[in-house]
Amino acid sequence: MKAMIIREFGGPEKFELADMPKPVPGPHQVLVKLRASSVNPVDFKIRMYPSNWAGVPVPAILGYDGAGVVEAVGALVTHLKPGDEVFYCARIHGRQGTYAEYHVEDAEIVVKKPAHLSFEEAASLPLAGMTAWDSIVTFFQTKPGDTVLIHAGAGGVGSLAVQMAKAAGARVIATGRKENEALIRGLGADEVIDYRTVKFEDEVNRLTGGKGADAAYDTVGGDTITRSITCVRPYGRLATITSVEGSINGMQSRNQSLYFSFMERTEAKIRALATLAERRQIRPLVDSVYPLEKVADAHRKIEAGGMKGKLVVRI
Repeated sequence: MKAMIIREFGGPEKFELADMPKPVPGPHQVLVKLRASSVNPVDFKIRMYPSNWAGVPVPAILGYDGAGVVEAVGALVTHLKPGDEVFYCARIHGRQGTYAEYHVEDAEIVVKKPAHLSFEEAASLPLAGMTAWDSIVTFFQTKPGDTVLIHAGAGGVGSLAVQMAKAAGARVIATGRKENEALIRGLGADEVIDYRTVKFEDEVNRLTGGKGADAAYDTVGGDTITRSITCVRPYGRLATITSVEGSINGMQSRNQSLYFSFMERTEAKIRALATLAERRQIRPLVDSVYPLEKVADAHRKIEAGGMKGKLVVRI
């Protein structure tokens, strides 16, 4: 099979198109003929660092997200059959990823693709969607009447977090660039703050009458969390998927909780994403689509930042 591989860690130029052995499914696995994958920040972090903290074998096929058609199933798989259109987020620790024509995955985390979604749309949903779910649903337990601040509302994770919070009945305040305001509002945000022209923490406090948001979700990093402390109410919740710069001592006086999100793949979450998509309560946002052999270009773009949604790889 054709696959984009890296033989050593480093920049995007390390990618090369190669012939690799077609994988064979075990008793509890499925073989998927992939139609699309996507690019996530974790992909380029694995590619860059020789410490290889993700345990990916070299030569490595990267890529977590996958959407395609089941070609074969293991002897003990009962809920899927050849011909089913599916999507999932791969477990690549010690394994190979989805920048390839074929991929084997544990059947328990592979589910049928919502019929109205294209393969490209479906491939953009799993990792980002489950990441957003962990904070909006699991940590924040968002409910009707809550006010949730979501940073980078046009981003791959942020765009889904906006939609999930809105589906849960929350008032959604999102940060984003002025040129993305209409897009973010279209996803469900009630207010959009251009973080380049105003201090978002001041604006959130103004919009909430000084009460602050019930929760704040950071997908940006830097000092975003430390600044958000001042615009989240006492006993409120904050979560981040990246690093935190600066002191978080201010949380103590406000009795706030901070969650560091590390996405865990579960059947329940991927099925929940499928259900939300089928109900049209969330829709994937695709920025750009690249052919498999142009994965390096997609990595360059995601490292530069500024996308509207996800970067997808068509296979």
